[in-house]
Amino acid sequence: MGNTVIEKIIAAHSGRGAVEPGEIVWIELDIRSARDFGGANVVGHLQRRFREAPLADRGRTAFTFDCVVPANTIPYAENQHICRRFARQHGVRLFDVDAGIGSHVLVEQGMALPGTTVVGTDSHLNLLGAVGCFGQGMGDADIAFGFATGRTWFEVPETIRIDVRGELAPPATARDLTLAMVGQLGSKGALGQAVELYGPAVDRLNLAERITVCSMATEMGAIIAFIRPDEEVLRLLSRRAGRSIEPMPWADPDARYARTEVLDICGLEPMVALPGSPANVVPVREVAGTEVDSVFVGSCTNGRLHDFTQLADVLQGKRVAAGVMAKAVPATREVMSAMLEQGLVDTLHAAGVIVSNAGCGGCASGQIGMTGKGEVQVSTSNRNFRGKQGMGETYLASPLTAAASAVAGRITVPEVIT
Repeated sequence: MGNTVIEKIIAAHSGRGAVEPGEIVWIELDIRSARDFGGANVVGHLQRRFREAPLADRGRTAFTFDCVVPANTIPYAENQHICRRFARQHGVRLFDVDAGIGSHVLVEQGMALPGTTVVGTDSHLNLLGAVGCFGQGMGDADIAFGFATGRTWFEVPETIRIDVRGELAPPATARDLTLAMVGQLGSKGALGQAVELYGPAVDRLNLAERITVCSMATEMGAIIAFIRPDEEVLRLLSRRAGRSIEPMPWADPDARYARTEVLDICGLEPMVALPGSPANVVPVREVAGTEVDSVFVGSCTNGRLHDFTQLADVLQGKRVAAGVMAKAVPATREVMSAMLEQGLVDTLHAAGVIVSNAGCGGCASGQIGMTGKGEVQVSTSNRNFRGKQGMGETYLASPLTAAASAVAGRITVPEVIT
């Protein structure tokens, strides 16, 4: 009997030939990271418990600031500076408030690679499955242990296989595929399990779209979602890493799966998750006409250049509706630079969109994208629980749906862009 992707990665990092679901094993960590949320707690654990040898390997350790950047509260300012001082003292790499979302930065920097293991204090670090990397968010005590020892324990999960049938047809996008997947499986449909996605439509996704799909594994309760890196992704990662990145060992044809799900996207239309749950998914047309107060495009789910290009294509020559506050937050400084070079910031500014510096934005209860009580928002983030982005009502949707809704002033089915 063969092995799944996560079984192969864990086996390779545990010094064992093979592992079984349910086994608890110790694994070596290629990259250890902590963000501004939880980072100061990590430092505190290190200083109290690992005073003599706080780091196993400085070169494999990093801090990433992305939740509230720059800090707009005293606690965040103090937490960030605690991490800065520790990084300076120990020679640890620090991606400061201008860098962007840590998981994305680790990909851009060639640190998160196929077949590697990366941990951090980010519950959506598992989006690294988009490049075949086993990324995992953990608590600050576990991350401190990883900093100090370079290891952690992990229970080998079962794996669900998802076969995606059909092709994406505009105006449906990768985000609509993602919402359809979460809607079908539900918020606990992959609880404690890994997910592997297959199908021609999946194979054709670019890296930004793969990140979108994998970034919502957490919203299904999954440990991680994997998409096999294609030649284009491997070429991109090779440039980032400065060396040739070869295809990683993938799941065996006779790998054991807990079950197989079929996701049929034939005729898929733009989808939206209703306020309160990312899994309460319906076609956009069912809530079309709902008045909108604000729109947010960004987060680790839809904060790449690909997403802002879609936003700008819809807004080109148009204006955001009167009374609607539209906000755009790129995932990283690199994305912002590309937006500036390609004139997207000019297009968005002319349309009335507020463009902010790179980071998580309102998705992390940060500085831009928060909602007030009674405010209706269309957001491209991954969660819409009450209080997550404020006390308003947040609908999750694609950048195209967000853009169309911003122009109309109400939730609107996007048109096909020609």
